Amino acid sequence: MRRVVLPLLLGLAPAVLGAQAAPPAAAPPPSPSPTPVPLAVEAPPTPTEAYAYQPEGRRDPFLSLLAGGTDARRIPLRPGEGPASLSVAEISVRGVLQSRGALIAMIAGPDNRTFIIHNGEKLHDGVVKTITPQGLVIVQEVNDPLSLIKQREVRKLLRSLEDAK
Repeated sequence: MRRVVLPLLLGLAPAVLGAQAAPPAAAPPPSPSPTPVPLAVEAPPTPTEAYAYQPEGRRDPFLSLLAGGTDARRIPLRPGEGPASLSVAEISVRGVLQSRGALIAMIAGPDNRTFIIHNGEKLHDGVVKTITPQGLVIVQEVNDPLSLIKQREVRKLLRSLEDAK
C-alpha cells in the first residue's frame, strides 16, 4: 500500500498496483536569460547615535551592593595590603621564628604569598593576641548579629602540627 500512496501523492500513477513507479522524466535545463537581472544595491548604513544609559531611578547593576554610595568602584572590599587584607579563616601558619627576643610568625594566604606578622598586628577580621612556639592565638571579631559573643579566640597551629592530628 505504501508503494502506491507515495507515487499517487507525487502525481505519478503506476500502471500496475504492485509495479514500481518509473522515475520522472528529466526537465529541460532552464535557458539562460539574455539580459541579466540587476541586483538591489544597498544604501550605506546611516550613522546611529551612541547609546546612553538612562537610569531613571534604577540602580546601576555594575556597582557593588556591599559598598555604599556612587563611588563603589573605587572602594576596596578589604582594607590595606598584606596581612590586613587576609581573614582568619584564609591564613595558615608556616613557621614561628625568634627575632630580637620576641616571637614572630610566618603566615600564608590563599594565594601562597607569605607574610611576617608580630603580636598585636591586625588582620581583616581579627588581631594577633599572642605568638607561641606552636602557632598563633588570634582574637576574631564575630560578625553575627544573633550571636551574644562579639569576639572569640582562634588558635592557628603550625601546619605540621595540624597535619599530625
